[in-house]
Amino acid sequence: MEQRLRVGILGATGMVGQRFISLLENHPWFEVVTVAASPRSAGKTYEEAAGGRWKMTTPMPEGVKKLTVLNVNEVEKVAATVDFVFSAVDMTKEEIKAIEEEYAKTDTPVVSNNSAHRWTPDVPMVVPEINAEHFEVIEAQKKRLGTTRGFIAVKPNCSIQSYAPCLAAWKEFGPTEVVATTYQAISGAGKTFKDWPEMVENIIPYIGGEEEKSEQEPLRVLGRVEDGQIVKAALPRITCQCIRVPVLNGHTAAVFINFEKKPTKEQLIEKLVSYKGYPQEAGLPSAPKQFIQYLEDDNRPQVTLDVDYENGMGVSIGRLREDSIYDYKFVGLSHNTVRGAAGGAVLCAEALTAKGYIDAR
Repeated sequence: MEQRLRVGILGATGMVGQRFISLLENHPWFEVVTVAASPRSAGKTYEEAAGGRWKMTTPMPEGVKKLTVLNVNEVEKVAATVDFVFSAVDMTKEEIKAIEEEYAKTDTPVVSNNSAHRWTPDVPMVVPEINAEHFEVIEAQKKRLGTTRGFIAVKPNCSIQSYAPCLAAWKEFGPTEVVATTYQAISGAGKTFKDWPEMVENIIPYIGGEEEKSEQEPLRVLGRVEDGQIVKAALPRITCQCIRVPVLNGHTAAVFINFEKKPTKEQLIEKLVSYKGYPQEAGLPSAPKQFIQYLEDDNRPQVTLDVDYENGMGVSIGRLREDSIYDYKFVGLSHNTVRGAAGGAVLCAEALTAKGYIDAR
């Protein structure tokens, strides 16, 4: 790409906003030129606004330190400075829906990490390796919004990334039932152990809203485009429990699964390791070379060993074996703030750019 696209980050001072800034440092296609946050941060430099709350393990990129934080609510002012925005704002669901549509109506593409628009019928919710074709509904959305280039696209919840890719890889075998328990890192709540000392040596068996998302969102990802909207898949039926565990980064899932057809273990593993999608075919900058790895050792995947597989953009699967009640069971692991949040959104933006939905103003 001859000239990098100008990017704005909405909600730039929060944990996901910080992850966006970290991931976009030296990105070959995108350059962060605008950071926006709440009115209390507006007018400060980014370093002043976020420096004391910087939660990444890597240093704050020099290129953003002196950027003046804009008020995220001043939509026209922010939109005028960028080609598109990433959204990681911390507001109520209704406020997020409203402000993301407001940005889209300025003819600014919005690639969102938030959940507010995940069930808006003409908003694509995409894991680019699985359902990049869902971006087709953007044309119907633009007609509804009355825009030429403005739209909203979202990525799904971080909790599904460690098992939904398997459902896509195994689609030909007809998954019918899934029982999943997710063991979710504290960074999924925007926290570190310093912020949340109660989580040290603790487990909390409830995460608000996560179980519904974990049961329903894979069906939308696996669904189809029909008459300008996404129709969710009927199968598999999914039931899920979500548990917060004392891990900083990395969501693990323990999964039981039934199939319509009866594949062998070897067939299942082959489908996992050979699975690829649009990001790999198009050679997108953030795409993992191998989306899913299968680990043979009984004690893998482990967070400490495997969460950063493919720079946090890959998914690790292990312990695939026959079960006494279900057909098979396995364990999955994904990085919740990279693949599951900011990194997944960056990959969506790359796919949208490659497909011509995002371009320079």
